[in-house]
Amino acid sequence: MSRHFPLFIFTLVYLVLQTQMFVCLKELRTRHSTLSLSSSSSRSSSSSSSYNKTQQRLPGAIIIGVRKGGTRALLEMLNLHPDVEMAKAEVHYFNVEEHYRRGLDWYRSQMPLTSSGQLTLEKTPGYFASPPVPERVWNMNPAVRLLLIVRDPAVRLISDYTQVLHNRLTRHKPYQPLEELLLHNGQIDPGYKALQRSLYYHHLTQWLDVFPKKQIHVVDGDALIRDPFRELRKAERFLKLSPRINPDNFYLNTTKGFYCLLSDGHDKCLDESKGRPHAPLSAQALRKLCRYFEQPNKMFFEMIGRSFSWC
Repeated sequence: MSRHFPLFIFTLVYLVLQTQMFVCLKELRTRHSTLSLSSSSSRSSSSSSSYNKTQQRLPGAIIIGVRKGGTRALLEMLNLHPDVEMAKAEVHYFNVEEHYRRGLDWYRSQMPLTSSGQLTLEKTPGYFASPPVPERVWNMNPAVRLLLIVRDPAVRLISDYTQVLHNRLTRHKPYQPLEELLLHNGQIDPGYKALQRSLYYHHLTQWLDVFPKKQIHVVDGDALIRDPFRELRKAERFLKLSPRINPDNFYLNTTKGFYCLLSDGHDKCLDESKGRPHAPLSAQALRKLCRYFEQPNKMFFEMIGRSFSWC
């Protein structure tokens, strides 16, 4: 009996150690499985968080002009769409050398925060008539969508002058009557800068030298004033947005003759410059102006494949 006692002790110790080893291995496997699940969950959460994270993005669409054509109204109306976020101010990145030299990181920093499914929208009407801009925009994003809002070029010119006049009067600076700037020896002065901005065909040619026509959507600025919903629905389709803007988003401000915007129970009207009375221009000067625009307008209509009732 005493001879077998050491063997019994050895066997007992062996069984205890084996049991403890089994328990330790089981705990290690359980801990590894828990860590793997935690890591996988963390990666999934991180990926989802990254997907939904808001950040400043370069614009997917730009309202390039025209000046005094209704760019602000178009921007505010498109911003009614839940998938659109707009830059709050005109950035003038592509047409102001000082800004352009700052680079794309600076440009991006001027944009709103958006999620990955939203469209960033910027508007600077000075882009349309600035020769270096089309190629610069292309270099930023060849697939960017461009919105060009136009109105009667004679009305646009008078509105352009009216804004400049208002600014000069506000600063107590001298000004010339519109007719003096527009006419030279009784004829239209082609050098007048506001007139040059209304030569739509000339500026659009520069854009079509760089971008295909399908990437430029022309908005009827006069129709936008009369019936905003129809023009907004066309713009939604062009921007590949779901149709979320509807007629209930607008009501007519009878005092100004402009539509105000309604969204989530809140209304917003465009600023006091909209609907400002235009500077006077004699009937004779207006007739000369309309005759001057006849051929340029015809060329513009041929370029875009549609026409407007101007002048």
